[in-house]
Amino acid sequence: MNSKGKFKKVFPGGNTSQGFYSFYDYIIEPDATRIFVIKGGPGVGKSTFMRKIGETMLEKGYDVEFHCCSSDNDSLDGIVIPSIRVAMLDGTAPHVVDPKNPGAVDVIIHLGDHWNEEGLRANKKEILATNKEVGRLFKRAYSYLGAAKIFLDEVKSYYRDTGALDVGALDKKVLELTHQIFEGKPRQTDSPKARHLFATAITPKGPESHLDSIVADVETRYIINGDDGTGKNTLVRRLMEAALMRGHHVEAYHCALDPALVDHLVIPDIGIAVINAVEPHYFKPLNGDKVVDTTEFVNAVINEKFLAEKKVARELYRLSMEQAIRFISQAKQEHDEMEKYYVPFMDFEAINIRREQTMDHILDLAAQVNGN
Repeated sequence: MNSKGKFKKVFPGGNTSQGFYSFYDYIIEPDATRIFVIKGGPGVGKSTFMRKIGETMLEKGYDVEFHCCSSDNDSLDGIVIPSIRVAMLDGTAPHVVDPKNPGAVDVIIHLGDHWNEEGLRANKKEILATNKEVGRLFKRAYSYLGAAKIFLDEVKSYYRDTGALDVGALDKKVLELTHQIFEGKPRQTDSPKARHLFATAITPKGPESHLDSIVADVETRYIINGDDGTGKNTLVRRLMEAALMRGHHVEAYHCALDPALVDHLVIPDIGIAVINAVEPHYFKPLNGDKVVDTTEFVNAVINEKFLAEKKVARELYRLSMEQAIRFISQAKQEHDEMEKYYVPFMDFEAINIRREQTMDHILDLAAQVNGN
């Protein structure tokens, strides 16, 4: 491999109206070539460990997925090197990962092997107190995210409850797109799989989307425009179901606030992406993109009658989101304080040596996979 590899950024977990929601089981298949599970406390270098290995593999020409942390904009929860089926995961809370196939697939890298335990015990009281405060702040954040979902659901409800949304017209559009996307495409497998992740997360800096990196190289993109409640999620879900019924593997990217909803769909083997272009992941169509606007199915006269009520609900949704983000940001600040109790007692030189050894191990695996 000579040219630099391509990278994709996703979120394997998120801060949602249901609390922390994990799609960790979809990062890589259990029968992968190797899964490295990294253990250790805050500030011990887990994210840096993974990032440097990911960047090295990119330079060597391998495509790499960077699985970003929803609670720290600068941290990683994992990396995946798809072509050699190797992954590296942060196995600590809130996404605790334990080996499922120890030795055969899973390897634990415990960076706690390189800390001064006596030094850490001297800060036991402070560490426990800070950890407790982080938990309290996230609990408050999740309460406000729950409230945000209630108010957003209120916004959505107006279209159906008032009859403003023409459900029949939406159904016809779904059928039209189904024929357009799948007609003439051969069945790929009798055992199609759906991989579930987030493209967007609610982070300490507000909503952050990596949608661009996910769909940048997809050949055909359908951009779905329209207000919340005009059937966009229904359209995406039905196309996902159609793809699976026709034997195509799919990547389903879920709503950052409500993980029960699928916002975006990628069907890799036929080069199709379906993108729900709404805040906080607006997506500007480029030349060649196909745009579907679900406001075409809305009766403007009926909708106008309820605009004032919808406006209040949307404002309350945004206020709830702002408060939730404020608490997530405070939790991040507390977590940063906790890192200060760990950093002075870490042997980072030993960790660098451990990383180089792991890098050599991954390159050996790559050579085996590639038959070199």
